Amino acid sequence: MPSKTTFLFGAMAILGLQACSTNTKTAFDSQLQQTTKHPILGSNCLWGTRALDLCQANSVEEISGLLLQEMTLDEKLGQMTQSVWHNGVSPEIVAEFGIGSIIHTEGPTPGTTAIEWRANFNRFQEQAIKTRLGIPLINAVDAVHGQNTFEGAVIFPHNIGMAATGNLELIKRSAQITAIETKATGFHWSFAPCISMPRHEFWGRVYEGFGEEPSFSAAAAAASVIGLQGDPGSNPVGVAATAKHFLGDGAAEGGVSGGDAKLSKEELQNRYLPPYQATIDANVAAIMVGFNSVNGTNMHQNPALVRDTLKAKMGFEGVIMTDWDGGQRYGPAHTVINSGVDLAMQPGNHEAFISDLKSSVKDGTVTMSRIDDAVDRILKMKLKLGAFKSPFWNLNEETEIGSPSHRLVARQAVRDSMVLLKNNNNALPLDRNKKIVVVGEHGNNSGLQSGGWSIHWQGQNENYAGATTIFEAIKKVSTTSAFQVEQCSEQTDADIAVVVVGEQPYAEFKGDTDQLWLSKEHKALISSCQQFVERVVVILISGRVLEVTSSLNESDAFIAAWLPGSEGGGVADFLFGIDGYKPKGRLPHVWPKKAGDIPLEIGDKRALFPYGYGLSY
Repeated sequence: MPSKTTFLFGAMAILGLQACSTNTKTAFDSQLQQTTKHPILGSNCLWGTRALDLCQANSVEEISGLLLQEMTLDEKLGQMTQSVWHNGVSPEIVAEFGIGSIIHTEGPTPGTTAIEWRANFNRFQEQAIKTRLGIPLINAVDAVHGQNTFEGAVIFPHNIGMAATGNLELIKRSAQITAIETKATGFHWSFAPCISMPRHEFWGRVYEGFGEEPSFSAAAAAASVIGLQGDPGSNPVGVAATAKHFLGDGAAEGGVSGGDAKLSKEELQNRYLPPYQATIDANVAAIMVGFNSVNGTNMHQNPALVRDTLKAKMGFEGVIMTDWDGGQRYGPAHTVINSGVDLAMQPGNHEAFISDLKSSVKDGTVTMSRIDDAVDRILKMKLKLGAFKSPFWNLNEETEIGSPSHRLVARQAVRDSMVLLKNNNNALPLDRNKKIVVVGEHGNNSGLQSGGWSIHWQGQNENYAGATTIFEAIKKVSTTSAFQVEQCSEQTDADIAVVVVGEQPYAEFKGDTDQLWLSKEHKALISSCQQFVERVVVILISGRVLEVTSSLNESDAFIAAWLPGSEGGGVADFLFGIDGYKPKGRLPHVWPKKAGDIPLEIGDKRALFPYGYGLSY
């Protein structure tokens, strides 16, 4: 992103470029005598005392520095605070506390259409622009595999599946599409990518990481950042990216969310820090610290790793932020801010955080230089995003949300992410002239095939708008009118059974479990079909590796499909070998023979399938 810019601020952003063409201070002063009507709001706005300087400043650094000179402590603390747009938080409250950013999360939606979403966020922006300095608001969302909070948007495979493709260009392109659709629904900022490199499959966030190998994780994370934001050195065309969760969240002992990661200096330097350095080199806008601890010290209160390592040694100049309620979750606000964190996500409890931090500034526990450093980083991110220049969303803007071209890219990602673990008796590719039955609830349910962070935080168990289920895709390809049943029986009149089984949707700590095997019911589905059809093809929908040895033995073909998202058509492409397609996916994790062997390291001889395994036709 460029350092030189012609961004304006506050009332200047509203009034447009005309005033900036006034070169003499006399002419400018005469305009200061007047009250200028806001062309959008219709209210009266007066320019600030330093507006001329800010108007003429031509770099992000100069504008941010001049703003800092004008800001009161309360205005600075507001910029360091992030709240929600609902849960009792109104546009007027956002203006009252000078809150700098808001998030959309689980709860009510801003509307049913993208236009309604953008109009809702404009209501908040109107109030932000009315404040004394008119610093614009920016909006954030967990768009972690597409704009996954908006029905009708394209939802890509989760990162575990994207890692299985091994295709960095595809990862970048999927992130670009995510940015387009995220921006079209009214957001400047996505809390992605997650680069945790999970080491223990008990953890409920395994699917959010790009596998367990550090060098590929680093490359994939950088590709995702560039896709979301735009290439370094170019004007951003998308949204701010956020690398998360710093540091070692996927290494917590026992796979416990928010647990402690016991890491040596060598592991930190060689495994966990390099992917973050790769995102810094890709100009990532923000980094979010994790709920976990490293060697007994919580990452929200870890100056050695946040302030001294991430900022000082690694040279990160962007915004470091907390996770949910992180500014007070672990104790007084000063313990988090003094560790090097710049912005606190305080959904609905912003007032308590601001009051707490203000007291610590007044008594000297937190220095003004620490506050100024944090606010400077936040202002620069807003300037680079163009929020000062164009604070309002265009309600007439044509969007590409869920467009056919976007869905084609996601469809490619789905078929390339699927890993063929077994293919006996020429089971695959499927013959479209054979009678096919699709078995199991996962086979015709886009919610189940998408996993967590899909429409809702914990995902959902029903279909959502715009998605194609696996059954719908198979039926479209089959020439013999494929049908679906809950289980095979003597009445099953089919040659081939495609049995779709797997996990229920989950996210974060609610997915923590050591029960990593198929349910009895799902095992029974596979066993029953073996009795009544010629070939049994099993598709496993999961956010991690599971113990599947017995079911693998009872199948003719077995596929790890991960969490494919909205485009079931990619599954059909894979199964039928459409247009000569042959499987490309490779395992991004070591696959165990039994759950009791977990966790397994790359190269462990106890593995059923090694890292990088995958068959083709």
